[in-house]
Amino acid sequence: MEKIVKKPVTLRQVAETAGVSAATASLVINGKGDISDATRERVLAAVESLNYTPRSVRAKHETGHVVRFLKISKHGDTVNRDHNHFISDYIDGMSREALRRDFALEVVSHEGPEISELLSGLDGRDLSGIIALGTELSENDIATLSDCGMPIVFIDTFHPFLEASFVDMDNDQAMFSVATHLQHEGYRRIGFVGSHSDVANFRLRDEAFSRACARLGISIAPVDRVDVPATREGAYRGTRAHFDASPSIADAYVCANDVIAFGVMRALEERGLHIPNDVAVVGFDNLPMSSLFSPTLSSVDVPKQKIGAMAVRLLDDMIISPAKPPAVKVLVAGKLIERASTVVSKKTKDT
Repeated sequence: MEKIVKKPVTLRQVAETAGVSAATASLVINGKGDISDATRERVLAAVESLNYTPRSVRAKHETGHVVRFLKISKHGDTVNRDHNHFISDYIDGMSREALRRDFALEVVSHEGPEISELLSGLDGRDLSGIIALGTELSENDIATLSDCGMPIVFIDTFHPFLEASFVDMDNDQAMFSVATHLQHEGYRRIGFVGSHSDVANFRLRDEAFSRACARLGISIAPVDRVDVPATREGAYRGTRAHFDASPSIADAYVCANDVIAFGVMRALEERGLHIPNDVAVVGFDNLPMSSLFSPTLSSVDVPKQKIGAMAVRLLDDMIISPAKPPAVKVLVAGKLIERASTVVSKKTKDT
């Protein structure tokens, strides 16, 4: 007969019963904060009625109350200073959901190609599961980390053929919205600027853009496909070299991320081209700099906090499962933020 594991009451359930936030409930339980007597009494009544035991107390008798986030930078092409804000949003989403589920979130940074080093120190009594930043991980890296012996979820990457759990942005939906927007604005000739950097999402966005264009009847000329390094300077130099060798330039370029888009915009402007009157540019990630650039950059906004929170929820389900659960792959839809780099209509360009 299969043993059924009863899931402990969570801080979130206490907060919902008392009609307060999880943060307020935590302050009351830990005897902190300037909380009114009425609120404190409601929280304590909920604690008693639900028979809630804080995880810090349960941990004396149970293993596992820490979730570890592995911030992995193998080569630094994308996990770098330019994307710190992006990753911070992931961590914010994880932190809030971890608090609601009575987990402590631990962040461990790793730089370098030796992923196997991360497998040491995972047998600690308090560690219950792992969320790994998969941006720069290969399939072999994911397979290696998946054998760590505890629940693990990968974010910011997706591999359909691997038996592992992922939470990633929906690149197909995002690229379809980008292609639809450009087509609606009248752009006829659309190119794609990707990267040869070892990042799964770059490949997924390239493939998704091709599928979106095929669905919308947009033809992509081989000359309008560009591969550049993923750094801003590398993208600028690579795009400039491509433009120097190309007989003509497309009406619009969709870029694999914002950093690449910044380099493309610089290369275009150096050729005396106006964005968007002459050429439109779209990025991906909606980094803070996108709204400060001149012109401001149209970009896909990724629900980073949602992805981080979803990873904790998925990991919690894996932790409490009495048997090894099947792999789960979650895609979260983003939204195209339209800005000045694409707003001028090109409907009369070819008439």
